[in-house]
Amino acid sequence: MKLAFCTCVQLGSSCILEAINAGYNFNLLITLNDSKAKNKSGRVFLDEIADKYTIPLLKINHINDQVVIETLIEKKIDWLFIIGWSQIASSTVLNACLKGVIGAHPTLLPEGRGRASIPWAIIKNLQITGVTFFRMELGVDTGPILAQCEIPIGKEENATLLYQKVNNAHTELIKNLLPKLESNKIEFLPQDETKATYWEGRTPEDGNLNIEMTCEEVHRIVRATTHPYPGAFIYLDGKKHIIWSGKLGIGGIMELAFSDGIYSVTEFEIV
Repeated sequence: MKLAFCTCVQLGSSCILEAINAGYNFNLLITLNDSKAKNKSGRVFLDEIADKYTIPLLKINHINDQVVIETLIEKKIDWLFIIGWSQIASSTVLNACLKGVIGAHPTLLPEGRGRASIPWAIIKNLQITGVTFFRMELGVDTGPILAQCEIPIGKEENATLLYQKVNNAHTELIKNLLPKLESNKIEFLPQDETKATYWEGRTPEDGNLNIEMTCEEVHRIVRATTHPYPGAFIYLDGKKHIIWSGKLGIGGIMELAFSDGIYSVTEFEIV
């Protein structure tokens, strides 16, 4: 079984290492050129992994670059994994692999197709989220489900903790999925389109807190946008303050921990 992996984020590199530790080899790694998406949340570089395990590394600008298609065909790749990748693969890429292309999405598909899955799960105050591996089609996060697991979300869960849970779920799922792919004993479960929902992308500016928000809303946004994301923020006396953590108080008061070179704690009243 010839495998390739395309990623530029921590979730993907964790999957690669888990697969290698389980005894699987990759015939090709694909990632973005070094100058691309430097500020992407969870951004990683695959050079060290490629060098250590002597795996060919292809750096690209876009997943649909002709060199990607040619390399997949030349190396006769059976399965290509694309994880943590914002660009949508064309039908030519999907058809370039002998058996198919597999994606992973940090929600319980078909719920939460789209972007910013970890922040949205906290902002939407979900009690359960998950990770889904699926065979990719032309749609956004469509295609039959290959493996899925649930992840509970605690009341005080923040993005840092949830990201680690999601990371662990990715590695566990790929470890269990690879033997099934190798033995051709994989089941394809169609997604229920009647239950599909879509979550929009988020930008750093979406972390802006304002006085129209309730304490609970502020609390969720602060937790949802902390590391590895850009952080929530407010402006005080014309200066932007990044907020990495917060604590709910009583009487409409939030204690917010600022981090702008000096760590301090303040009270921010929500009216």
